[in-house]
Amino acid sequence: MNTPDPIEQLRKFWNERYSAQDYAYGEAPNGILAESRAHLPATGRALCLAEGEGRNAVWLAEQGLRVTAVDIAEQGMAKARALAERRGVQIETRVCDLREFDPGVGAWEVIVSVFAHLPPQVRAEVHARCVQALVPGGVFAYIGYAPEQLGRGTGGPKEAALLPDIADIEAEFAGLTCVHRAHGPRHISEGHFHTGDGWVNVWIGRKP
Repeated sequence: MNTPDPIEQLRKFWNERYSAQDYAYGEAPNGILAESRAHLPATGRALCLAEGEGRNAVWLAEQGLRVTAVDIAEQGMAKARALAERRGVQIETRVCDLREFDPGVGAWEVIVSVFAHLPPQVRAEVHARCVQALVPGGVFAYIGYAPEQLGRGTGGPKEAALLPDIADIEAEFAGLTCVHRAHGPRHISEGHFHTGDGWVNVWIGRKP
């Protein structure tokens, strides 16, 4: 009996979630990201990790950035391209697992991770690559659910290992200078799956 491939299972899960005509997490950008616009460079190249259906990537493109969105789900990236076309902007999309994605070195002015909940070792490896991938002065914006979110029923993973403490996030970005940090409750209304009072980590850092 063959053991199911966990990556293929993950791809199948997200493709099924994004198969509906409407957008699972809405079409508007994450509110925290939008509020953080002043911390982000005005121009340059932006990378969106585990971007889903493209809501944040399209918003960044509307801000004047050249955006690449990466996600494991083909269905999500197709909807991201459709959303960009409707909004009159262009984005590049790549379908791949973040475990295998190489963001390069000195390639991006902005890298954004919004609710990209990864296993701890994978997350640390991805973040380390992203620090190297930023240009000097480049910014990484991390937004994700915190351990206190577990059991709330308002969105996010149901596994404690996928909900890092903000101290863990800070340690993984030790090579960046923190420009904004927050940890606490937040009302979130994003489509069908992020609705209600949640508990989030926000960490934004700039590369020296």
